[in-house]
Amino acid sequence: MDIVIKPSDLKYKYPKDIQNREEPKFSGIPDPTPFNRDDLYDVIPMMEAVMKALESSDGRVLHLLEDILNTMPFFFVTREEVYACLLETARDQLSR
Repeated sequence: MDIVIKPSDLKYKYPKDIQNREEPKFSGIPDPTPFNRDDLYDVIPMMEAVMKALESSDGRVLHLLEDILNTMPFFFVTREEVYACLLETARDQLSR
């Protein structure tokens, strides 16, 4: 299932790092590249990947992921660390 997220689907507004928008974005594990939480062009592919792994297109799940991202400790630095944290935390919260 392919998930396509538009900026208008997001709960929060994220700045755009226009200078780096053409750089490769998250496409799966492994990816040791640092994740930019303040870049819409990094946030959307990450959210799409996690939503796909969760097999969900529910907007409430997307907003949950955003809440997790925005409260996640900053020691999660790489894209693969952020992905793993988002996925496991969301699975835990959704199973309650």
